[in-house]
Amino acid sequence: MPTFPDHALALTIGEPGGIGPDITAQAWLAFRADPSLAFFLIGDSAYLSERFSRLDIAVPVQEIATPAEAPGVFATALPVIDLPFASKPETGRFSAETAGTVIRAIDMAVDMALKGEVAAIVTNPIQKEALYAAGFSHQGHTDYLAHLAVHHGHHAEPVMMLCAADLRAIPVTVHIALTEVPRQLTGDLIVRQARVVAHDLARRFGIASPRLAFTGLNPHAGENGAMGQEEQTIIAPALAALRAEGLNVQGPLPADTAFHAEARAQYDAILCMYHDQALIPVKTLDFHGGVNCTLGLPFIRTSPDHGTALSLAGTGKANPKSLMAAISLAAEIARRGQPA
Repeated sequence: MPTFPDHALALTIGEPGGIGPDITAQAWLAFRADPSLAFFLIGDSAYLSERFSRLDIAVPVQEIATPAEAPGVFATALPVIDLPFASKPETGRFSAETAGTVIRAIDMAVDMALKGEVAAIVTNPIQKEALYAAGFSHQGHTDYLAHLAVHHGHHAEPVMMLCAADLRAIPVTVHIALTEVPRQLTGDLIVRQARVVAHDLARRFGIASPRLAFTGLNPHAGENGAMGQEEQTIIAPALAALRAEGLNVQGPLPADTAFHAEARAQYDAILCMYHDQALIPVKTLDFHGGVNCTLGLPFIRTSPDHGTALSLAGTGKANPKSLMAAISLAAEIARRGQPA
């Protein structure tokens, strides 16, 4: 796995009408003096220069031809691998006309990562509606990244991990209706995701024997069947299977008492049974600084834990903290130099 300072991070532009360009500029201003955080952006250099000038911030843009040039440029300008848009994006609005270029930027970043040309990928937020209108057939960023990895002959089993402060939380089921969770939650799904989490915490985060906690699905973790059977019929058997494999697991825990400071000290990551069970504590702990880190890919990928924020685009009011945290976390993982 490439490491710093020889290899930079690849940032994708994401939805150009959103805040991606704005927060990228602010991240460069914050990190430009630190070569250990060197990154470059894949995007339209002319559009970026114009966008930055309208923000009234001094962020020079310098085109580069290869990722290897980025570390030498980073201190004095934002390095950009130029990928022009067919039509000019409109700040604050999304358009399917730019979707092809947005997807191409992701393709290029993955290709660079799989070739070992970059240390990691950090993706700016995409506008799924724009991509769908252009014929994009994937659920979102994460499954598309996995698709690209498999297309290039690699194994991928993506798992979403949200990080904030001292909390790493994994939603076992993600973007589905709450009524669908009991139907889609299975012991096999829990076991497979837990294996990925344990593997990547050990190899990429340096935690030799990760302590994994698991929430219950129902209030009070079902209270021995009084409030639901899933803890007894699905979750507990899955945890027994994981223990038999030698993993350090605890649960199922009542979700309402699993996230306070004393509880968080007892585990390295917690697997939650549905989306909001994981996302609410993460965003409560650090709303602006949460990071989405995708496990189970053959390369490092992080992302801000927020959307495109079209209403803030071009106003200078977008908070770059989440992107900066995503860059820092990607660099931290890459510096360990552990294989996937």
